[in-house]
Amino acid sequence: MDIRWDLLAEYAPFFAKGTLLTVGLSIAGILIGCILGLFIGLGKMLENKLLAFPFKCYITFFRGTPLLVQILLVHFGLVPLLLDKTHAITAAIMALSLNSAAYVAEIFRAGIQSIDKGQMEAARSLGMNHVQSMRYVILPQAFKRMIPPLGNEFVVLIKDSSLAAIIAVPELMYWGQAMQGQYYRAWEPYITAALIYLVLTFSLSLLLSQLERRLATE
Repeated sequence: MDIRWDLLAEYAPFFAKGTLLTVGLSIAGILIGCILGLFIGLGKMLENKLLAFPFKCYITFFRGTPLLVQILLVHFGLVPLLLDKTHAITAAIMALSLNSAAYVAEIFRAGIQSIDKGQMEAARSLGMNHVQSMRYVILPQAFKRMIPPLGNEFVVLIKDSSLAAIIAVPELMYWGQAMQGQYYRAWEPYITAALIYLVLTFSLSLLLSQLERRLATE
């Protein structure tokens, strides 16, 4: 197997831009997903089953259907409906965020429910209402327990962002496919893309491990 280093040098700037966009898509997806996921997770925990039903349906749909299908639905259906035209990067961020929110919602739900009910009762006995109790007592404790699964979701999101290439978002995998299509060589573009993804996910895993250790000592 002969490696064409000249081709890699030619596409290096494109891989660099694609990597930055991949990171940007992943950060946007996890941030928006966390905000949506918190409200969806709390909605699913409502005691009123009728009010909780839409949140359960949301989680079931996005966890039970392929992300690729969701990206296509958002790109060709939802975004044109909202903007009168499609926009690949917007569609990718929306699809990744909506998908991530379903998984984050379950992470928040599990984290909150793992806190002893006595904590809520103690907070309420001090005069706090339900919202204040969640904000100042329950969520800070639950957050420490949610760090590992949230980190795993971020890692998964980085890898899943490669599916955005299907709607021509110029992220990392898009440029890998472009190089393969131009020169009909598979090893150079796809091994390069794989190594970049590996560096991104491994680096994130190390950062999360350090954060877990720091939180454990506090």
